[in-house]
Amino acid sequence: MRSVIFDLDGTLADTAGDLIAAANAALARLGHPPQLVMGQDDATAFAGGRAMLRLAAERLGIADAEGLADAGYQPLLDAYGAEIDTHTVLYPGTLAAVDRLRAAGHLTGICTNKPEGLAVTLIERLGLTARFPALIGADTLPVRKPDPAPLLETIARLGGTPDRAVLIGDTITDRKTAAAAGIPCILVTFGPTGRAVADLEPEALLDHYDKLDAVLDQLLH
Repeated sequence: MRSVIFDLDGTLADTAGDLIAAANAALARLGHPPQLVMGQDDATAFAGGRAMLRLAAERLGIADAEGLADAGYQPLLDAYGAEIDTHTVLYPGTLAAVDRLRAAGHLTGICTNKPEGLAVTLIERLGLTARFPALIGADTLPVRKPDPAPLLETIARLGGTPDRAVLIGDTITDRKTAAAAGIPCILVTFGPTGRAVADLEPEALLDHYDKLDAVLDQLLH
């Protein structure tokens, strides 16, 4: 029995459009014009709200990027919570792949750096709640990824063990988290950085969810 743990943003679902819209809404609240562009800044969106606001500060010529990030973070969360699934879609093959895993008796959970409340709302909207009985968000524990504790806690809540677990993600944060936990990492290549994630040297790459079963069999056997 495997524990297959998924990141959320950029791994299960393409959430970039709604994240970018929320960042621009936060900037508007602070009296600034929009700075983030859908399709262009998706990789930054998957790095988190503060990363988007820091990029906006750079483009606005604001020296105190952290000050803008601090001021804009809660307005960003508020805007995102209000419009969390306007543009968001699951990546092709996601539901079928998760259903195949669960039908085969494997455990499935989510470990994300999205605040837990927002993550719970989003997976409800996407019809994923029953498929992921364990979810750990950025604020569930005192620490977040790349600390290994959230990943290990997700596995524990599923009743799994680290020696039979794998983390599927899309960024260096996921790669570092898995390495810190001593767990294999699969990075998806269908995000904004494409196959450049191979440079992070994960144990495996995933080009499409239709190929997940074969990748897992090769990795864990």
